[in-house]
Amino acid sequence: MGLPEMENFWSELIEKKKKANLNPVEEEIFDKLAKTLQLLRKNTKHPSLKSHEINVLTKKYGIKIWQSYIDQGKNARRIFWAYGPNRKEITILGIEPHPEDNKRGSYQRIKLSQMP
Repeated sequence: MGLPEMENFWSELIEKKKKANLNPVEEEIFDKLAKTLQLLRKNTKHPSLKSHEINVLTKKYGIKIWQSYIDQGKNARRIFWAYGPNRKEITILGIEPHPEDNKRGSYQRIKLSQMP
């Protein structure tokens, strides 16, 4: 996944999955995140991801930050990522609940990992 925080998060989920130790919320996150990561790997612009740049975060971090859907509805989550550091790579910078678009400054409150 590129960054220690995200790689650790994913590795912990995988280990718990192998040991059948995931609680129902973690199981749901694991399944949806695995699907999202597969789609991102194949095509960052896959229609179901609804990937788009988040200008506020691009300005805040100084690199183009993209948001893609993990899921929708009541517990909607988004994955934030950037291209790089190398060609044909992306780096996952964060997984967050969907920010409430209609609330002023919602994206400003998102804290992402830094690019390596």
